[in-house]
Amino acid sequence: MAKLLRTTVAAGAVAVLAFASTSAGAADTGGLPYPSTTGVGVHNAYEKATFPYFADALDSGAGMLELDVWTNVFGASWRVSHSNPLGNDNNCANAATVSQLRTNAKNRDLAGCLTDLRTWHDAHQDHRPVVIKIEMKDGFQGQAGRGPAALDTLLNSKLGDALYRPADLVGDRADLDQAAQAGAWPTRAQMTGKFIVELIPGTVEEQNPLDTLWTDREYATHLRDLKAAGRLSEAAAFPAVHKAAAGDPRTRYTDATIRPWFVFFDGDASAYAAGTIDTAWYAQRNYFLLMTDAHNVPPAIDGTSPTEQQARDRLTLLAQRNASLISADWRALPTVLATVVPRG
Repeated sequence: MAKLLRTTVAAGAVAVLAFASTSAGAADTGGLPYPSTTGVGVHNAYEKATFPYFADALDSGAGMLELDVWTNVFGASWRVSHSNPLGNDNNCANAATVSQLRTNAKNRDLAGCLTDLRTWHDAHQDHRPVVIKIEMKDGFQGQAGRGPAALDTLLNSKLGDALYRPADLVGDRADLDQAAQAGAWPTRAQMTGKFIVELIPGTVEEQNPLDTLWTDREYATHLRDLKAAGRLSEAAAFPAVHKAAAGDPRTRYTDATIRPWFVFFDGDASAYAAGTIDTAWYAQRNYFLLMTDAHNVPPAIDGTSPTEQQARDRLTLLAQRNASLISADWRALPTVLATVVPRG
């Protein structure tokens, strides 16, 4: 994967272009419920080969940025890396000031990446809503002090009022599902200046035969129990049902009491686009549907540098398939990353 080289001046120009593009599209989408719009995200936005700094990812205009997090007991803290489970390998700078976003040393832990988010947010408080997708590579590790409650504490301490939380959607209703189906989502315009954290199980976790409690089930159980205790406001993230499936994918959970705590669904775009899954089911219930690897939908296009028209055509196709977000590695197409269209 070729590195995208960008100077500070160029990054600023891209930021201006991205915000202008977002503003131009807002007239059509700002009044729609947030999941009823379709944006474009970047896979593994924390990698230095994708963006020199995480601030560049934030300036790109993308509606979703992904972080891979490791929690195992053999390393300290919450590590952000694609393949190193023991250390940090990323473009985060732990920047306490805007001037540090592209000058501090890189390779920070999750707290450092979140500090970048907050610093950037404080300088752009009218920014587009951004989903921060966290793949928990090896799942939660409560025995190492890195369980769901500890993640909530970290997210809340770093992002604070910049977070849109499960309690914000639930309001006075029983659970996330009831709130979503009642149309409780704010409009896209009302989500201005917010980050939304989505959690999915990680590739290592899903392949570990000894791990019987994956991230999705563990965090949904955490939400259910917090609500029962009157403490849902402490929760900082939304668990997602991972991988596309026909019908209601939540039936995979044998504990029916956690099913209403899933309103985020995350799977391969090719599966959703093939016609065997009724994606209108998600739109009718106001669920948030993220389609990954958008470039692989037949006919496949380049995953990094398609033409702008190819990327826009793919966005149009998957919006018609009821995606709320699509993702690929189109980092070199800021005007596409900043584009938002109505879904359906």
